[in-house]
Amino acid sequence: MPKTTAVTHADLAPSPHSTELGSKTGVVLIVLTILCGLCCFILCLIAEATRSQITWQSAGNEGKDGENQCVYSGSGKLPLSCAAIAFVGLAVAMVIEHMYMLIAISKSPPPALVSWDPDSAPVKSLTWQAGFFFVTTWICFAVGEILLLIGLSVESGHLKNWSRPRPSCLVIKEGLFSAAGVFALLTVFLAAGLYLVALRAQKISLEQENVRREVLEASAFYASPSLSPPDAVITTMARENPVRRENQLQQQPLVPSFGFSKQSNLV
Repeated sequence: MPKTTAVTHADLAPSPHSTELGSKTGVVLIVLTILCGLCCFILCLIAEATRSQITWQSAGNEGKDGENQCVYSGSGKLPLSCAAIAFVGLAVAMVIEHMYMLIAISKSPPPALVSWDPDSAPVKSLTWQAGFFFVTTWICFAVGEILLLIGLSVESGHLKNWSRPRPSCLVIKEGLFSAAGVFALLTVFLAAGLYLVALRAQKISLEQENVRREVLEASAFYASPSLSPPDAVITTMARENPVRRENQLQQQPLVPSFGFSKQSNLV
């Protein structure tokens, strides 16, 4: 015999579109953003390990006693490439994620935080959480990008003739690329937190919209004239019939016969 499966409300409910919060597209973008942040962190660690360093050499053979010159340990191509990929990857991930969130929130059925009571506790909590995640996300993103930009400018200054001794050399301090990787990780995780707050706000907004719709339907139902049920009609008719019969009997005139009929009167 063929097996039968029960149909639930979840099966009948329409699946969210790709441009809505909570859809598969949003989950995939969040996962890709986190993976991109991890890749940027790894690239920053590689750039930190291979960053250019300097060694000092004496220049006494040129007749300038007491003057030292510096020499770079490498051309800086590897840390420059890693930092450039991390810079571009983090920027692209942030732009794509925030553009998707803006499109999803603008196309949501009831726009979040539009018809809410601003004095309610959930609204205040979600507002503070959204503001915190939004501000900290962009601060961490800006700091990470600035650190990577500093590293790019320094490492690109000695691509040519890097082995030639120089009177002064500009190098990156230890920990700059590592700090940029940490800020990249914080950026993607805070962006994921902002997405979860927006998803929670939309869920609460949908719940409030459903409650408001139910209240309006109930008020419209009770405001309309209600019809009496059949049992009440039968009971009312049964109660009214004896009274109406008694009233009809009282209204009929009483004529005394005195034992004579109409025929005897005519005679």
